[in-house]
Amino acid sequence: MATGEPSGDMSAAALADAIRTIVPGAVFEGIGGERMRAAGFRIVSDTRGWASMGPLAAIPKIAPLWVTMWRHALALRANPPALVVLVDFGAFNLRFAKSLRTIGYRGPIVYFFPPGAMLDRYKQAHAVARLTRPLSAFARQRDYYRWLGLDIAYFGHPLVSLVLPRPPHPPPPRDGGTVALLPGSRRREIERHGGRLIAAFAALRATRPRLRGLIGAADADAERQIRRMLSLAGPEMRIGLEVVRGADAALERADAAWIKSGTAVLEAALREVPAVALYVVSPSEVEIGRRMWHGPYITLPNILLAREAIPELLQEAATPERLAAALAALLDDPSGQIADVRALRAALGPPDALTRCAQYAVDVARGA
Repeated sequence: MATGEPSGDMSAAALADAIRTIVPGAVFEGIGGERMRAAGFRIVSDTRGWASMGPLAAIPKIAPLWVTMWRHALALRANPPALVVLVDFGAFNLRFAKSLRTIGYRGPIVYFFPPGAMLDRYKQAHAVARLTRPLSAFARQRDYYRWLGLDIAYFGHPLVSLVLPRPPHPPPPRDGGTVALLPGSRRREIERHGGRLIAAFAALRATRPRLRGLIGAADADAERQIRRMLSLAGPEMRIGLEVVRGADAALERADAAWIKSGTAVLEAALREVPAVALYVVSPSEVEIGRRMWHGPYITLPNILLAREAIPELLQEAATPERLAAALAALLDDPSGQIADVRALRAALGPPDALTRCAQYAVDVARGA
């Protein structure tokens, strides 16, 4: 399996675990990170630092990733596995698939989470379907491929199987509570969001003096960066804050959360943790993004529900004061958001989606 960032790493590890329930002796290796390693993969290339925030930040990484891509393509051509699974990370993995086919690799390739799920890209969809067996987690992407006459498999989103609603939390005290701060996994995401969230926490704590905060670090590199950021903040900014490893650890104990727009927002919604989403990029990256995406929302739950169930504070709107006010409202009364996000489960597919995805991968490996 080949991934490129923590969300793909999580999906690859989950798929491998599900495949093992069908084929207990299955052996896995791949391009990935901590979660895949913990799931028993032999990691052939570690993806720490691969993911970039915007296309401009990706430019310095192109040459080393190109070398890595061809090295692994040649290795797989020389020693083919039963199945190659590409997971998201289209900037690398779609080229990886093309490279494999170019050098004569004829083994099965499943593309789990094909790129452009919400973008309806004609050429990209045709390339994915020509080079791989696409396996989508989104009904919208399934419908687009089929409208184009392309084959694609769809069984629902695996998070429906992996993330269950947690037991309801009692209302937090008016002067306290616990909130999660999830600034993202990439270095530049932490740079852009971390300081804002620390300041937002301090602003909220001014009205809730017993408030506690859990900052989720995606991996060891993110944890070091967050701890450095905290060490540079004033002592009054650090009061009540704790760094924990991973979104799960932060969300499990939180009454509400600030979350960088991405998979973690969907995970929080499925857990029924009230959340406020934020995202901040450079002005040039905003222009690139506007050319690619024209929808009214950027957060997955809002896109899927076609309404703003999760407040989105983007760019200049993501001030510490507005972030604090938005989360304060959810701490006071989360009922409206909880009612909205409960509709997500049905929109994301059946509860056995992950098992069905794993069976599909096994069937493809066996030549079905």
